[in-house]
Amino acid sequence: MNKLRLAYFILIFTIFYAIPVKAQVRLPQLISDGMVLQRDTKLKIWGWASPGESITIKFNNRRLSTKTSSAGQWQVTLPETKAGGPYQMEIIGRNRIVLKDILVGDVWFCSGQSNMTIKMERVKEKYPEEIATANFPNIRYFFVPTLADVDQVHQDLPPGSWVSTTKEHILDIGAVAYFFSKQLYARYGVPIGIINSSVGGTPIQAWIGENGIKNINDYAKRLEMFKDTALMNRMVRPERPIGAATRTALATDKGLAGDVKWYDPAYEPKNWHKFWLPGYWADQGVKDLNGIVWFRKEINIPAGMAGKPAKLFLGRIIDADETYVNGKEIGNITYQYPPRRYEIPAGLLKEGKNVITVRITNTSGKGGFVPEKRYELTDGKTTIDLRGDWQYQVGLVYPPFRGFRGAGNGPPFSAQNEPTGLYNTMIAPAVNFAVKGFIWYQGEANIGTRNYGELLDTLINSWRSDWKQGNLPFLIVQLPNYAEVQYSPSESAWAEIREAQRQALALPATAMAVTIDVGEWNDIHPLDKKDVGERLALAAQKLAYGDAKNTSSGPLFRSAEIRGNQIILSFADIGGGLASKDGEPLNQFAISGSDKRFVWAKARIEGDKVIVYSPEVDHPQYVRYAWADNPEGANLSNKEGLPASPFRTDKP
Repeated sequence: MNKLRLAYFILIFTIFYAIPVKAQVRLPQLISDGMVLQRDTKLKIWGWASPGESITIKFNNRRLSTKTSSAGQWQVTLPETKAGGPYQMEIIGRNRIVLKDILVGDVWFCSGQSNMTIKMERVKEKYPEEIATANFPNIRYFFVPTLADVDQVHQDLPPGSWVSTTKEHILDIGAVAYFFSKQLYARYGVPIGIINSSVGGTPIQAWIGENGIKNINDYAKRLEMFKDTALMNRMVRPERPIGAATRTALATDKGLAGDVKWYDPAYEPKNWHKFWLPGYWADQGVKDLNGIVWFRKEINIPAGMAGKPAKLFLGRIIDADETYVNGKEIGNITYQYPPRRYEIPAGLLKEGKNVITVRITNTSGKGGFVPEKRYELTDGKTTIDLRGDWQYQVGLVYPPFRGFRGAGNGPPFSAQNEPTGLYNTMIAPAVNFAVKGFIWYQGEANIGTRNYGELLDTLINSWRSDWKQGNLPFLIVQLPNYAEVQYSPSESAWAEIREAQRQALALPATAMAVTIDVGEWNDIHPLDKKDVGERLALAAQKLAYGDAKNTSSGPLFRSAEIRGNQIILSFADIGGGLASKDGEPLNQFAISGSDKRFVWAKARIEGDKVIVYSPEVDHPQYVRYAWADNPEGANLSNKEGLPASPFRTDKP
């Protein structure tokens, strides 16, 4: 190549790359194929393109134009639209985007922690008919993937898409959202859109923006820490738990060390110990052990079951497990909450002796098999109960945990557990998208948080302010019953959260689904999501849709009057009248004098009142109802069968 030609190519190359590259029109994740837009309200449609670029939107026989700002942002506002569809939307800039299959109806923004994220897949054995018959193409679902950041507010949500609630997608639809939207769709016949922005195990403060949370207690100081780059670099660098991450390097699981592994059917167990399943090894002779414990059971398979595909149910296991049948691994789960439901392929089971082996890894608390869950092997016709005698042997003992190197004795930094961490990424980018209302199912991660009520009020008010749609309906799921039953009146951190949720109803346009009767003492993720979703729908019908005659809630405490040695309680939302849900005498009422030493009380319904008293308290001052983590037997309801909310008349 001669010098003239070389100079020519350099000139062309320089001119080409000196010309600013025009950005393609880009839309936010929520504005995409299959979306549901909120009916009967002005709609913001927004996105990004080159600065000063002309943008045209065509939708439902309307045409709007705008220009992008110097920052490359644009927005138009569509007029109110009635429910209907499907529609197309065309966005034209330097490029052209056509969005298809758009519906207009009611959009609900759902948020919280794991009980809001649990999919229909988790409850498919409880609701097989729902899975088999799901066909609601006009109910659309958008799940927001997890992303956390305390450093800045993001412009857009993590990548996601709208899906229809049909057999193709039903297992991935959130269970609470499914039963809620199905109920509303059946009643009103308008398309329903669900945006589910939830993350398991996260505290409420992570879902509140800086403007809302900076005035609460010490959160302003925490927010200032996030602006200290040097401090943040030390906090967020990967931390190595002393002992924990190196345990497997320091010791070997005996079950995997020998020539014949403990899961191998050829292995002959010697000096193994008896274990009654279900249960925890701490309760059966192995105290304070964190590590790896193997469990083994021989079962006899009848001829009619041999060779067939089957399903193994092993309840819930704390924490991680690897499960084998006849030496073949059929499944593993790395943490305690999911139910163990493992498919056994055809040809693995044989007539006569078969061996099930479970390798459990536990790092804290009691390890083992959670009681009162499903433990069986079935091919759909024949079922073998797996409860009873098993054998166990310890494979590895972990050394005591001594904290995290470089981080004091606290856990490693996690943005999704910090104030603003999830708001910045999973709430703020959605505030331009018009909605009908909110659903909030959270609280488990804040057990013990004394100012939860203040945080909840702040979240409600700040979200409404951010969406700029007035006092949008806000529905709360009150925490269900959970943990061991306490048989004497006592304090309860779970009851404290429920009370804060109840008191949030003092804010306008709020409602609550009481779930004190649908929890499970041994599972923080109860399977009854149908009652939760349908009770939320009842609340929405009255609050958001104006069904004034609809009984939307169980009785809610309103006032107390002391008359001699009795306290007279009045309630709102009594529907057709107060009732005992199970027909038994009212239960779970406690009473005290000024000393707040509560004793169980007698209680009876008289008209629309409840009379509470005890021969042990001559001068009663305070009443509590269902004030426990798991108030077994709480039975005050209205005649529609909706349970009364727990409450107390004394102040902390």
